[in-house]
Amino acid sequence: MRKYLVVALLVGIFVLESIFTELLPAEIFNSNRILIPHFLLIGILFLAVFGNRNIGILYGFVFGILFDIIYTEILGIYFFMFPFVVYVCSKIMKVFHNNIVVVSIVSLISISLLEIIVYEMILIIHLTSMDFSSFLNLRLFPTLVLNAAFLVIVAYPFKRFFEKYAAERREQP
Repeated sequence: MRKYLVVALLVGIFVLESIFTELLPAEIFNSNRILIPHFLLIGILFLAVFGNRNIGILYGFVFGILFDIIYTEILGIYFFMFPFVVYVCSKIMKVFHNNIVVVSIVSLISISLLEIIVYEMILIIHLTSMDFSSFLNLRLFPTLVLNAAFLVIVAYPFKRFFEKYAAERREQP
């Protein structure tokens, strides 16, 4: 039963990201900073670490292609980057203890990795003229602050939910 709740949770987060972007533009803070919510990636990362890594990577592919189709003009960036980041994060977590603080920090590092790689790919195909220091100040740092605030709110509930999901999967024959 919980597997359907996982899908519903991730679909809800997917929708929440677009609603959040519409309802909380950066102009509210009298700033030209770009706030990018990566709530879905955080959810998938917590699923991969506290739930099941393979299912996390699978959801990375599924939601990556959905993200590309709905939100971006370049197909394939998020389709490959979401599962790659989830895989790298899950490998990093094999070295560290699966502590909620460590997973949160690794999630923020994963978001940084995703943002930098997407920026570089967009820069290579000349869809942006923003230099790297502007990218750091206007997009990456505000994005990390926003997602850190989200992590403070949802890290513990996500951990509990995905641990119960993993326990339920182990109990099934």
